Amino acid sequence: MTKAERKDLSLKGLELFQAVARNGSLLEAAEETGLSTSTISHHLRALEASLGIELFNHKRRPMVLTPKGQAFLRNIDNALHSIRKAKAEAAAGDITDASYLRLGTIEDLDSDIIPDLAVHLSSSMPRCDFLYITDFSHTVLEMLHNRQLDLGITSTPADRPHELVDRPFLRDPFVMVAPNSTEHHTSDILAGKTDLPFLRFSKNLMVARQIESQLNRLGLSLPNRFECGNNQTLMAMVASGAGWTITTPLMFSRAKRFQDQLKLSKFPGKSFSRTLSIVTTPDCAHSIVDLVDYKLRELVSRHAISPLHRATSWLSDSFKLIS
Repeated sequence: MTKAERKDLSLKGLELFQAVARNGSLLEAAEETGLSTSTISHHLRALEASLGIELFNHKRRPMVLTPKGQAFLRNIDNALHSIRKAKAEAAAGDITDASYLRLGTIEDLDSDIIPDLAVHLSSSMPRCDFLYITDFSHTVLEMLHNRQLDLGITSTPADRPHELVDRPFLRDPFVMVAPNSTEHHTSDILAGKTDLPFLRFSKNLMVARQIESQLNRLGLSLPNRFECGNNQTLMAMVASGAGWTITTPLMFSRAKRFQDQLKLSKFPGKSFSRTLSIVTTPDCAHSIVDLVDYKLRELVSRHAISPLHRATSWLSDSFKLIS
């Protein structure tokens, strides 16, 4: 390989090739990287010219790798992972040198906690450009797996991709929430012996699957009258007297405008909980993870744990930070 060819094999060109191969689209790769499609196309053409092969079948849409392109991708995946990890470790000593952080989080934290975290990170990493995404746990995890995010704050999955690293920080038990006006016992409500229907989270959510698994273990099959992907909407429905639901203290803490109309109770019988974690790609700098972890714990304790412990003492043993 000549000196000119070695110069053409740029790290940026290899990373863009990987992004386009993963997305199957110049437009999606452009959205992920923040570059124009023409810039990405230029890098791909230069890479193909340098190698002397076609990496993509340019006549197909979505873009499809040629057999040689597939082989090239397999060979560079591990190499790019090692380069990213080396760069992260080299920058780990000083977070002020961090230049870009893509962070995804579940909406359970986006009212008070994530805005305060964003302000703190911005002041701690003044040279860093940030991208914040709010979505469901399974979407954040998929984006981490596809290297579209560097760090995510999610419910810990039972089957997370093995290459991701998680750091648990919160135990969030499941609780029952009913209208404050109801006089029914929680065990009767759970057993379906009242006129209050069960209001569910949407079945595609990780939290819904955990709840349904627990109900199945208890041998309970509750009619499906109302299903929603938004905790605030569920709290509004319960507050209006439309039914009852199962949620967690963290999610309940966000529904401040409805709390006077809600009755928070222990889940009858065997308790169960979810764990929230900071999940990262393996090449995310440890110093950044430590910074997020430290501030996140402080904010969760201030905005959610301490107020609920004062108002509901029975949560003190179950709703807590994980050391």
